[in-house]
Amino acid sequence: MQTTRRSLLKAFGALPVVLGGTPLAALAQSEATAVPAEVPPILFVHGNGDHAALWIAQIWRMESNGVARGRLAALNFTDPLARSDDGVAQDHRSATNDQRRELAAAIADLKRRTGAAKVALVASSRGGNAVRNVIKNGGAADVSHAVLCGTPNHGVYAWDSDLRNEFNGKGPFLSDLNAGDSEVIPGVAFLTLRSDGMDKYAQADGRFVGKPGTPTGVTAVGPELKGATNLVLGALDHRETAFHPRAFREIYKFIAGREPERIAVAPEAAVQLSGLVTATPGGVPTNRPVADARVEVYRVDPDSGKRIGAALFDGRSGPDGRWGPVDTQPPWPLEFVLTQPSEMTTHIYRSPFPRSSDVVHLRATKPAAKPQDGAGAVVMLSRPRGYFGLPRDIVILDGKQPTDVKPGVPTDSVTTAIVPSGEVGRAVIGLFNEERIVARAWPLAENRITVAELTY
Repeated sequence: MQTTRRSLLKAFGALPVVLGGTPLAALAQSEATAVPAEVPPILFVHGNGDHAALWIAQIWRMESNGVARGRLAALNFTDPLARSDDGVAQDHRSATNDQRRELAAAIADLKRRTGAAKVALVASSRGGNAVRNVIKNGGAADVSHAVLCGTPNHGVYAWDSDLRNEFNGKGPFLSDLNAGDSEVIPGVAFLTLRSDGMDKYAQADGRFVGKPGTPTGVTAVGPELKGATNLVLGALDHRETAFHPRAFREIYKFIAGREPERIAVAPEAAVQLSGLVTATPGGVPTNRPVADARVEVYRVDPDSGKRIGAALFDGRSGPDGRWGPVDTQPPWPLEFVLTQPSEMTTHIYRSPFPRSSDVVHLRATKPAAKPQDGAGAVVMLSRPRGYFGLPRDIVILDGKQPTDVKPGVPTDSVTTAIVPSGEVGRAVIGLFNEERIVARAWPLAENRITVAELTY
C-alpha cells in the first residue's frame, strides 16, 4: 500500500507527542488550568494637549480582561501642551522637566496604592517623551514595561533650526534620549507601536508642520527605538496607534505575556460616571480644574436626541474640578451640558457608556472659525481617540460626507456642520464607521454649541 503524507499525519496524530518527557496534551491541559501571572499596575500617559479621558476604552478593555480597576490609572498633566522653546516659560504650557516630575509623582502614587514594586507605562505621542525621560533619569527601577504609541522618538522633524523645540530630533532633548548604541534602558521592556505611513507626525515631507516640500529628516520608522520590540500596526493614524483595538491587543499581550481573552468591551449592568471639568484659558487646553461649573446629564432618545425625563444629574464641580457621580445604564445615549462663566454652553452628546468610568472629563468648546452670517447652530463631530481618514473611514455628518476633512493621511479629528437659523433645534446625525450619535442643534444666538463626541 502506498503511504501518503495524509496517512502519515493521521498516524502521527494518534500518537502522544512528548516534549522533555511530558506529553504535549498534558502540558496544554496544565497551561489551560494554570492561574495567569498577575498583570502589573498600568499607568496610561496621554499626549500633547490631551487628557486622561482618551484612555477610557483601553481601560475598559483591560477591565474586560480581568485587570482590576484599582490597578489602572490615567495621568492628567497639568499643562499638556509643549512649549515652543523647552527652556522658555510659556503660559499654560509645560517643559519636558515639568512632565517628568508629574509622571514620576504619578508612578510613586500608583506604587503606593497598589503595593507593587514596579508599574507598566503606556504612552501616547508626547507622553512617550515623558516616559523615556523618567526612565533614563532615575526611574528605571520603578518601571517594568514601557509601551510607546506613535511617540516621535526621533522627532517630528530633524532640523538645524529650532533646536530647543522638544520635537526636533536634532535638539538636545531627543539627542540625549537617543544617545548610545541602544535607545532603551536595561531592565525595562520596551515596545513601540507605529503606523505604516499614516501617522501625520512621522512624514518625510514637512507639509504637516507648515513647510510643504521641505524634508523633515524623519520617516514612518521614526517612532521605532534601537533595542525595543518595534511593531507596525498597518494604516492606523497617529492617535489610533494608542487607542485602536489593534493597539490594545499588542499593549495587553506585551504587558501580560499572553493574548487578551476579548477585544470588545464587556458591558456592566449598572454604570456610574464621573470626571473632571478642565480649563481652556485663551483657548489653550489645560487640565487645570474648573470649580463651580454646572454639569447636567440627560438620557436622550437614540433616534431623535431628545431628552428622556428629568436630568440624571445636575450639580456643580468641586474645588478640585471633579463632577458626579451619575448613575446610568449601558443602553442609554447621553447628553452632557457644561456651563461656566466666559465660555459657550457646551452640549456634548455621547454614545452609551458600556462600563463605569471616573475619567469622563469635560472641556468647554468654541467653533474653530467664526460662523458665517445666517448660521443658527454649530454642530461638531469630534473624534478625540483618532482622526478621520478619507477614504479609509465612513464619515457622515448631517447627511453628507464632510468637506473640511482632508483625504489621504488622516489629520483632522473634528468636522463641523452649520445649521441654518430656520432649522435650530432639529436632530443632527453623526456617523463614524459603526458608531452613530444623534445630537440636537442648539441655538448659537444663546451662546450654545453642540458636540457629538465619538468614543471609538
